[in-house]
Amino acid sequence: MTLFHEVLGDSSGPTVVMSSGLGGSATYWKPQIPALLDRGFRVIVYDQSGTGRSRPATLKPGYAIDDMAAEVMDIVESTGTKTYHFVGHALGGLVGLSLAKRDAPGLQTLTLVNAWAKICGHTERCFEARLSLLSAFGPDAYVKAQPIFLYPAAWAEQHEAVVNAEVHHGIAHFPGEETMLRRIEALRAFDVSASLSTIQLPVFVSASTDDVLVPWTQSRKLADQLPRCESDFVSSGGHAHNVTEPEAFNAALIGFFDRHAAL
Repeated sequence: MTLFHEVLGDSSGPTVVMSSGLGGSATYWKPQIPALLDRGFRVIVYDQSGTGRSRPATLKPGYAIDDMAAEVMDIVESTGTKTYHFVGHALGGLVGLSLAKRDAPGLQTLTLVNAWAKICGHTERCFEARLSLLSAFGPDAYVKAQPIFLYPAAWAEQHEAVVNAEVHHGIAHFPGEETMLRRIEALRAFDVSASLSTIQLPVFVSASTDDVLVPWTQSRKLADQLPRCESDFVSSGGHAHNVTEPEAFNAALIGFFDRHAAL
């Protein structure tokens, strides 16, 4: 099944494929899309399997990040995309690393936003807490806790209406407990730490040092081990700093693309 996806912008421009984190929704990238379109990029966003408009979908036992990467390859092929830059946030970054590890056809550059090569103990504890909420109190409690892990407290307070709307939408469109468990199992099982040195394409690592879900040091480890890596570490913005500080993020991302425009 080819997942729900949207192709936006100039068909003759360089393509950027964008993959969100655990929520799986194409709408996560709303703060980036206008800036990319204004610079002439063709943008592909999609809802990951079992989420958003790519429902219903039954995720098989053992569903893995590599399966998610294969789904991206299907989208790339179905849209006639010959070459592309890939941008992934958190789980989406793991999808990008899987694509890079397998030398996916047409992949030119990789951008990793608050991602990791192998899940660390702190992030494991965060997911254990979230899964406990889901098991004991159901999807409402799980979704209501999500902004705590995504956003800095001050930003969430200043944007209370936005956060409340996201929570309401997340509850109304929750993908189901089984789907969520399969997706979390996939990211917890992912480990490319031994393969980073083999990834030869240009990589841009972006992280915020106040991320409470994924320590920024995980991005530092990626930057230290990837052979052709540039990095940008910002002091504020949380796990979703591309959302909370979009102007700075967009400028850094487009700057990276500009430096590799000749690929």
